[in-house]
Amino acid sequence: MTDPALSLARRRLLQGSAALAASPLAAAFALAATPKATGHRSLSASGYGPLLPVRDETTGLPLLMLPEGFTYRSFAWAGEKLAGTGEPMPGAADGMGIVKVEGEVFTLVRNHEIFGQDGSFGPAASHYDAPCGGGTVTLRYDRRAGRLLEARGSLSGTLVNCAGGTTPWNSWLSCEETVSPVGHSGFRRGRTFRLDRAHGFVFEVPAEGVSDARPLKDMGQFVHEAAVVDASNGMVYLTEDNRPAGFYRFTPRQRGKLGAGGRLQALRVKTHPDLRTGLKAGQRLDVDWVDIERPEQGWEAAADGSNAGSTLGVLRQGRAQGASLFTRLEGVFVGPDEVFFTSTDGGDAKAGQVFRFVPSQQRLELFYESPGARVLDYPDNICLSPTGSIVICEDSGAPVQRLYGLTRQGELFELARNNTELAGEMGFIGSFKGAEWAGACFSPDGKTLFANVYRPGYTVAITGPFV
Repeated sequence: MTDPALSLARRRLLQGSAALAASPLAAAFALAATPKATGHRSLSASGYGPLLPVRDETTGLPLLMLPEGFTYRSFAWAGEKLAGTGEPMPGAADGMGIVKVEGEVFTLVRNHEIFGQDGSFGPAASHYDAPCGGGTVTLRYDRRAGRLLEARGSLSGTLVNCAGGTTPWNSWLSCEETVSPVGHSGFRRGRTFRLDRAHGFVFEVPAEGVSDARPLKDMGQFVHEAAVVDASNGMVYLTEDNRPAGFYRFTPRQRGKLGAGGRLQALRVKTHPDLRTGLKAGQRLDVDWVDIERPEQGWEAAADGSNAGSTLGVLRQGRAQGASLFTRLEGVFVGPDEVFFTSTDGGDAKAGQVFRFVPSQQRLELFYESPGARVLDYPDNICLSPTGSIVICEDSGAPVQRLYGLTRQGELFELARNNTELAGEMGFIGSFKGAEWAGACFSPDGKTLFANVYRPGYTVAITGPFV
């Protein structure tokens, strides 16, 4: 997910601040602006050292494995009560970003990737399609005290809120990873449901208050994964988690006013219509962009009127003009004159790709490709670390999920492992070691890495010698 957008947001918010100019993430962005050698690499012994079980300072449980010298606190567990309504906090904790910083108090918005009509949560004003159970929770965490100050619903009535991204004006873009038309029906938990509104859109959530629950339709109706704003020009880059998929950019009519509409375009490499396989690490390709004339038409109905329609309506508009194909695009972040994004099952080994796009050159580079699942499998959300390396959340079928670091030299190292096993603590029983990592994002000072463990659903604040 999209920590660099939050860093850029902080840069804009604190422009001219000496504190920010000296911050580790500002230095990391400067480092990131200088390309380094890339290529296939085996799992490296670099990084912060071997991983050991570390007890959570909140629960006392060894939920994570971390390098020596690192500590963490868990907070905002699924099932805990939401402020104002007293409803249980949903699970399926996915994408997340920091939208406000007040000294040692951080405001984060966390996605909840829930499919089906489990019922909305939070204030009614933030509901889009009331019976639907997806949405966001806004968290206020006091780092100095090591505790959660507040958790409140801020968007609901949506479906499959996967990843997203922060904006320079201190809001969160929450993305629906599904496409469904009005009246679409489904079957879940033994019952059939019918949707009252179309789904497959991006929603904006402010740092204060709740979302107006208005879909940003000009940003497209497709199987959204992430969206992040380039603070230098207000442009939004978006990924599509589908097979096949496109990579998109959105140019708003009014900078900072996404609801005012704009132009959606898909990336095209004229020499490479299919970027899913057959590339070499370090290979660079010139790109251009094609317009999507009907961005809100992502659903293509089946001829017989059944639910078996296509969710690729937007991509097919791009393909008609030569837009290039990817597969299952996931996390994205923006730095100065570069955009990184992942393909979770791209590459010759189908184990994942990391792409780098340079806007000033309109050039795409395959920055890294996993040679196999034993090295890196299914990279998902990503963010920038204070050292300039990329933090990668793993979402694979492996029995233990890992958080990785990828250096600018293309070396991969383990940063953390999910070690969650519960015997009734926090209201859950079972092993959750195979639950994905999600929502990784660094505090602007580079001292704390926030991340989510998808199931049972909780957030951690990891501190240690990152720099």
